[in-house]
Amino acid sequence: MEGKPARSLELDDDEQKIVLSFLLLTFKPMIYVANVSEKQLHITSIEHAREAIGLSEREMVVVISAKIEEDLQDLSPDEARTYLKELCVESSGLDQLIQTAYTTLGYITFFTAGPKEVRAWTITNGSTAPEAAGVIHTDFQKGFIRAETISFEDFVAYQGEQGAREHGRFRIEGKEYCVQNGDVMHFRFNV
Repeated sequence: MEGKPARSLELDDDEQKIVLSFLLLTFKPMIYVANVSEKQLHITSIEHAREAIGLSEREMVVVISAKIEEDLQDLSPDEARTYLKELCVESSGLDQLIQTAYTTLGYITFFTAGPKEVRAWTITNGSTAPEAAGVIHTDFQKGFIRAETISFEDFVAYQGEQGAREHGRFRIEGKEYCVQNGDVMHFRFNV
């Protein structure tokens, strides 16, 4: 008993299953957020923050400046992008925290897009196409036939489904397909 959290233990698969059954709070993943000044944001890397806090490589760290985040709240989306660009920062700290939380929890997002709405759906990384369809409605999973899929990058680059089809970026995926983060999907089913 060295006072270390359970998540820091090196465990094989069988040991992990046993430890998971105890529902230990210290076995849950943790994200550390290092708040730095605007000036320090450019010189503080995640590795530097991890070392300063005394964390291992396996522990998740996000470096943000609360002052910059506060300033971003008063700006329009276009102004915020310009402000971040001037600071040589790729994305806001809040966006980084959300992305890190999704990664830590093992989540990804897929989209459905139709003439009336575009919607984002959250699933566990490694979910198959029928499992993703089941998040929308259980009947979609039960009667799953196929998933018509476009990567998000292709959907944007070719300006939607029609453009992606014309450029050969539209794919038909079956029951074994593992959904990728950002996939734009249309499910075919029969119940």
